Amino acid sequence: MNDYVILTDSCIDLPDKLAKKYEIKVLPLKVTVKGKEYQNFLDEREISSKVFYDILREKELATTAQANPADFLTVMEPILKDGKDILSISFSSQLSGTFNSSLIATKELAEKYPERKIITIDSLSASMGQGLLLSYAAKLRQDGKSIDEVAKFVEDTKLNLCHLFTVSDLGHLRRGGRLSATSMILGNLLSIKPLLHVSLEGQLKVYGKARGRFKSLNNMVKRMEETYDKDKNEMVYISHGDCLDDAEYVKKLIIEKLKISEDIITINPIGPVIGAHSGVNTLAIFYIGNERYLKN
Repeated sequence: MNDYVILTDSCIDLPDKLAKKYEIKVLPLKVTVKGKEYQNFLDEREISSKVFYDILREKELATTAQANPADFLTVMEPILKDGKDILSISFSSQLSGTFNSSLIATKELAEKYPERKIITIDSLSASMGQGLLLSYAAKLRQDGKSIDEVAKFVEDTKLNLCHLFTVSDLGHLRRGGRLSATSMILGNLLSIKPLLHVSLEGQLKVYGKARGRFKSLNNMVKRMEETYDKDKNEMVYISHGDCLDDAEYVKKLIIEKLKISEDIITINPIGPVIGAHSGVNTLAIFYIGNERYLKN
């Protein structure tokens, strides 16, 4: 039975046409830059990723706001009134309070609509990693799987959803408390790029360093080779902070090293909400792997 809706937030960073193809309901989060607040719609109707990153290049700071319970109530209640259930899958609770807001809204609506089912899941994922998890879930829904079957798949799969990424501007990580001031200064002087991933707990963790941009990109693909599960990947996603040439380079390297078809690889910009914290020239790879925890 497909009498349910899959709901998530705009941190999935998917192309709008892909979210529509998979019939994913997306709640836009908000970003404020140069004193103006924008909703992060996937179709970029309020602010495009290109405009956003150009603003960041001007050394402007951007701030973000999580979805609050009222935002979820506004989106969820009409679905329930329409006689449908909801599978809500949110941005990692370790990186945002959005998931907790979904829980508050779910509790209120469950009391008001006891005949309906609402399942809320913490994706423990971010950006197109979250988007990849949602893509698999939505595909299963379209294939006729029940809400409980899809929820079980998500819970069983989310900790095998690998995120590998590197950043160019260490200042964004410093402001987010991910690097010390000394590490930031030395990193910039020596052109050292941190290599990061999302841990089992859904947190951002540094797993290594590389000197120079292309060494960092090559290192990520090497890590992917070590953990990529050939039997489970139907899709591979690459996201970028307005550095399409680097994304294309990584795509070609993945095809060469892992011998996979380019047809399963999707490239898309990192949206403004995630981009406010990762910065210009961030590059990330997402796929299903044998393990999410990566040892140095």
